[in-house]
Amino acid sequence: MTNKPKQIFAYGSGRLTKEFLKYTKELTGKRKPKMCFIPTASGDDEGYIERWYEACEGLDIEPYVLRVWINSIDQQSSWEEMILPMDAVVVGGGNTLNMLAIWRAQGITELLRQAYENGTVMTGGSAGSLCWFNAGTTDSRPKTYSIVECLGFLDYSHCPHYHSEASRIPLYHENIRTGKLTDGYACDDRSGVHFVNGKFKKAVSMDTKNHSYLVHLSNGKVVEEKLKAEILLPMEGL
Repeated sequence: MTNKPKQIFAYGSGRLTKEFLKYTKELTGKRKPKMCFIPTASGDDEGYIERWYEACEGLDIEPYVLRVWINSIDQQSSWEEMILPMDAVVVGGGNTLNMLAIWRAQGITELLRQAYENGTVMTGGSAGSLCWFNAGTTDSRPKTYSIVECLGFLDYSHCPHYHSEASRIPLYHENIRTGKLTDGYACDDRSGVHFVNGKFKKAVSMDTKNHSYLVHLSNGKVVEEKLKAEILLPMEGL
């Protein structure tokens, strides 16, 4: 058991930014935290992994990568040995449905939950934000958005890319109105929401144009509340 708080920082886009990585580092409380990037949703895309290392430069972070497209000869560390020592886990964007299926098949889901319960900060954008909530809509299947059940570390629904993909907004509202999704949180691409012990703590944004929202049902109508955000100091981006 640990006395560390359980923390999740979810943001709208899977794009790696120094601002959000610095914020995540601060949440760990460590001078030089061990932070592991998990690019499962992108098929362990090598370009994405390169951008991870570039984004970590100058932040005094000890960066790691958990690849799932591996073989036993080359991968001598177990999933447990790679995940549980981390101070923070950063999940990349991509295909949410495929990512969750692989995690469940590999036993990674249970290890992420154990790390979260032990105080490892969980963070990510797009698929990497959606995964922490109970459910949301995803473009992981052909032709149209569909509802995907997620890890449920947070008992709310979620919608990333909120204003960058206009069709997401009416669909998210309709799914909440009809009870297909619970009340939840939506994030524009450059904004994020921080939760402590399963409860909303604060919203942050990289600028004044991107916001996060509490979207909930009230008297049969869907209400969208813009959350006041802390604006993060700009850093060199990627």
